[in-house]
Amino acid sequence: QVQLVESGGGLVQAGGSLRLSCAASGSIFSINRMGWFRQAPGKQRELVATATSGGITTYADSVKGRFTVSRRNLRTVDLQMNSLKPEDTAVYYCNLHYTADDYWGQGTQVTVSS
Repeated sequence: QVQLVESGGGLVQAGGSLRLSCAASGSIFSINRMGWFRQAPGKQRELVATATSGGITTYADSVKGRFTVSRRNLRTVDLQMNSLKPEDTAVYYCNLHYTADDYWGQGTQVTVSS
């Protein structure tokens, strides 16, 4: 059974930085995509950034130039968030995708105060 464990998150002032990390356990396929989605109160879950095991990255327009997604290995994904804005406040979810399956972490709260 695949499990995703997230760490990081918290409260930061606008302009500050945070780093999120996620590690996958269990049996996973070597070719995969991992990344981060977020959901703010009253809004739908949205893509933040993803990275494939081959090194291809994707970013939401709203975070380009401020956030960096990276993979240390096939089982981990990190999200470095700089120049944070109040509108980045949300629950951030780690995602693992391969073949037709999606797995999700439990979510970690990021709050940016103005």
